[in-house]
Parts: sequence; C-alpha cells; structure tokens
Amino acid sequence: MGLCFSTNSRTRTHSKRVSNQSTTPLNRWSRVRSSSAKKDQLDDVVIQEHAIAAALLFQQRNGDVLRFDRSSSARCSNGDIVRRSCGSRRRRSVVDPVVQAQLMVNQEVNHDEMETSHIVLVHGGGFGAWCWYKTIALLQECKFKVTAIDLSGSGIDLRDANFIESLSQYVKPLTGFLKTLADGDKVILVGHDFGGACISYAMELFPTKVAKAIFIAASMLKTRQSTLDMFSLKENTNGLMRQAQNFLYANGNNQPPTAIDLDKSLLKDLLLNQSPAKDVALACVSMRPIPFSPILEKLSLSDSNYGRVRRFYIETPEDNAIPVTLQQMMINQSPPEKVFRLKGADHCPFFSKPQALHKLLVEIAKMK
Repeated sequence: MGLCFSTNSRTRTHSKRVSNQSTTPLNRWSRVRSSSAKKDQLDDVVIQEHAIAAALLFQQRNGDVLRFDRSSSARCSNGDIVRRSCGSRRRRSVVDPVVQAQLMVNQEVNHDEMETSHIVLVHGGGFGAWCWYKTIALLQECKFKVTAIDLSGSGIDLRDANFIESLSQYVKPLTGFLKTLADGDKVILVGHDFGGACISYAMELFPTKVAKAIFIAASMLKTRQSTLDMFSLKENTNGLMRQAQNFLYANGNNQPPTAIDLDKSLLKDLLLNQSPAKDVALACVSMRPIPFSPILEKLSLSDSNYGRVRRFYIETPEDNAIPVTLQQMMINQSPPEKVFRLKGADHCPFFSKPQALHKLLVEIAKMK
C-alpha cells in the first residue's frame, strides 16, 4: 500500500490491535439466475470455490507456506523493453461472482522449455497468502508449481505485527523458504505492493535461486532507499491514504508507531475500487496491521546480486494506493527489462483483473 504520513492526521491507538470486522455485509451471490441450468452451474461454481478455500486453509494450517503443483495461461508476444497494455476484452462487472477457470481459453504451456515453472507469490502490506486465491487456481490449471507466502504477522502467521522490528524479521518466511530450495532449483518471485521491497531483499540474498522477479504495483527500490523514502516522493493528492491510516503504538504514545492498520470502511475506495464485492468483503475480514519498522528500513542492493536477476514490472493504472505516476517514477529510476500495463486494474489486480494478470505471469515465465 502507498504510504502518506502526516502528524496532523494520525490516529493514535494503544497496543490493542484493531479488530478486523467488516463494515459491509457479505452478499455473495446477488445476481438472479433465470433458469435451473444456470442455477446448477452456479452451484457447481460455489462447490468448487469452497473446495479451493478449504484446501488453502488446510494447507496453511499445516505450515507457513502454501505449495501447489499445478497451474497455467495464454501467451503474449516477446520483445524489447516496451510499455504495453494487456487486458481482458470482456466487460466485467465489479460484482462478477467468480473467475471460472474452466471458462479460460488456455494455451498449452511447455514447462520443459522454461527455466523454472515454480512461482512464489509474495503479498503486500496488510494482505496474506489468501489474496492470491484466484491467481493460484488459474496457475494450477496450467500445471505451474505455486507457493504463496504468509510474511511475518500476516495471513495466518501468529506473530504480532507490532513487535516485528526489522525487514529481515518480516521476510523470514520467504527467506526461510528459499533456503530450503535444492542447489540448482530456481523460482520466479512475484511481489505486490510492499512485497516488492521484500522480494528485492530476497534477491540480494539468493540471486542464484531467483530466475525472474515480477513487481505488481509494487515498491521497486534502489539501494539505500526505503519504502517510506519512495512513497514520500509523490504526494497522494486525494488524501485517501491519510484518512485510511490508523497508527498503532504498542510501546506507548510517546514512542514511534509500531504498526499501521487501515480503516476497513475505506478499503474499497483505496485498494479495491475495481474489484468484485465479494473480494472487498474478503479483504475487510482478512487484512491485518502492517509492521511499521520494515517500511523505514533502507535496502542494500548490489549489481552483483540483486542486479543479476531479470526484473519485470506490471502497472495498475486505476490504482488509488500507489498511483501509476509513482509506479512510473520507480520504473524510470530503476528500469526493469520490460513493463506491462493492466488496463482497468486497481491496486489489487489479482482481484480486479485476475485473468489478464494470469496471462502476463505466464507470458513472463515463458520468456527466454
């Protein structure tokens, strides 16, 4: 999430964590089906979605990492460094009930021709592995191996965000996972939002284990730069981020903030302005506070480690949290190999444009 700090707008809260209660009632299926055939199809979709959710929950409860052995998508063209647009031509409603993987037109993916078909998904600030559920399902259809990480104090990780004091502590689930990879094994790291800084940190530590890095509306920093430094370069003109920020002070009001919580009533306008209602409801009941110290930490990135990994950036033009102008500023300061733009995507394209995002992930994975 983009961050804007102002002493005049901070809401001080003591160490007690703000409850993640949704302010919007969940009306999961609001569209009326006009025939029994459509109703049967919807029932099948509901059963499938519940099965996916149950599998995610079961695997999360048995470890810090979600591992999936399947997934896939369509391919776009390969070429020089250009900015291009990629998006679904189908007009989607923000109340679209589900992404039906069986309706996707997927081209065959030849995994033998790829450097790696293992994709590691790293969520942004306040999110968790849960936010990737559509992306995971689509990638499994193409037989990718997918790992979704819960960073410290996120998702179902039991640590308290107020007491995470460094970036290394915050990304430990990711670095710990990369350590377990066998010699010669490589992955594609995908970072969203603050997850961009997290995968950058991991790229510096494990350059030989990362084949490619994909930044999705993410903080793509230079060396000796913090996430706060980057977001301070561009003022959020609509003031929505300031309104949404709720600072937590676990060490007392006379000490620096320990975490940031977001006002659930503003999540839709800030992060999910193009996303389906069910995903807004999911975020409202699932998002957790964001540890403050890692946001302040400056990265140390070298050309010999971080610089050797191929980088790609996916812009989200309808983003109210990290405006596309700020995304382009980061791109210009540290140019990646190639830049893509997801037309119509808000800050969370895994919710608002899951099929188009999926196609880009597969295209990048297939690039030689």
